[in-house]
Amino acid sequence: MLIRGLPGSGKSTLAKQLSQEQGSVHLETDMYFVEADGEYRFNPLKLEQAHQWCQQQTEHHLKQGQSVIVSNTFVRHWEMKAYKEIAKSCQVELVIHVCKENYGSIHDIEATTIAKMKAKWQP
Repeated sequence: MLIRGLPGSGKSTLAKQLSQEQGSVHLETDMYFVEADGEYRFNPLKLEQAHQWCQQQTEHHLKQGQSVIVSNTFVRHWEMKAYKEIAKSCQVELVIHVCKENYGSIHDIEATTIAKMKAKWQP
């Protein structure tokens, strides 16, 4: 399952809830930036590595027979392409859920950045 939405739309909250209820693995690119001390330290220079890590983890868990929930913004359709290919190669059904709530970003993303993402959003 992919859960997509703008920052603060409830993606992580829904993914955590569903993963606990279903016994699924919850992954998101932001997890790559959580340090050993538990602190979140975003580094834009490592964003591509973070996405690759999330995709690799998704494929690994699916190949182990586990259910996986990935929550990321996925603003543009092409951003989901790798996950669609992973699901196809692992022969699992891919469900895409869109979150539309507005809880405020936990990562202090500026309103102008969110507005730009919203303008680029592909339903």
